[in-house]
Amino acid sequence: MKKPYHVDLPELMRVYETNYAKLNALLPSMHSAEDVRCYQALRMNYQLEVMEVTKYTTLVKICQSDDVAVFPLPTMSVRLYHDARVAEVCSAEQIHRLKPRYDYPNDSMVQKDEKAQTNRFLGDWLTFCLKHGITRAPINIRDRSSS
Repeated sequence: MKKPYHVDLPELMRVYETNYAKLNALLPSMHSAEDVRCYQALRMNYQLEVMEVTKYTTLVKICQSDDVAVFPLPTMSVRLYHDARVAEVCSAEQIHRLKPRYDYPNDSMVQKDEKAQTNRFLGDWLTFCLKHGITRAPINIRDRSSS
């Protein structure tokens, strides 16, 4: 008999903290709602869009945008909690609100630890962006399409 899944809260909080630091390295220091930053890592384009700014939080939409998408590209919403200095994935792809744990199997075939996996994926994605030539200046998409 399998043991039931339990959220490893200390590990999840470490992921949230490191994601907060990585994401802050990519966002402008003084950001406001509707700010958009586009970056290029290798030959892939990433877009960070500030959706909402409140006194203690910022909601950011993150997506990969390529000229010709061969497969569905990842998109997620991430909330940064500035007082706690953590960043948590709130929604990803077709999941509008990630739960800490899911029963498995389920109708959507969501993994038991989908939230933890998605937050680790965000961390890997941000590390990739930071390691592989993220540009600090926004990429002007109009210039790129005219070349």
